[in-house]
Amino acid sequence: MKEIKLEIVTPSKTAFSGAINSISIPGTSGAFQVLYNHAPILSSFEIGVIKISDSNNNELIFATSGGTIEVLENKILILAESLERPKEIDINRAEKAKDRAKERLASKGKEIDQSRAEAALQRAINRIKVSKNYS
Repeated sequence: MKEIKLEIVTPSKTAFSGAINSISIPGTSGAFQVLYNHAPILSSFEIGVIKISDSNNNELIFATSGGTIEVLENKILILAESLERPKEIDINRAEKAKDRAKERLASKGKEIDQSRAEAALQRAINRIKVSKNYS
């Protein structure tokens, strides 16, 4: 199978760099998959699961909180806000973050940024789901 070069960068590290067969992304307008010879695109993606089929046909799973993807000439560059493998997720921390976000949303105070609290809740739920479903 023909390979695609993938690099995933977060604010703190290069999280992945290597050859892959395909990648599935939680796009802002719906999930999409990139295969060899995909048309060039520049797109945003949101909180969800990134699934990669590496060059050995192993499935790699990551929780992400969104970012940007560029596909050009069988090279993919992903700038992700965050990226974690299921085994890297601290489930207790994610549960606490979920509880804090729910408390903020329930308080409805003027000092609470509702959209930010909702995003925090969705990130925590995604991390919990990925940890439980893919560990």
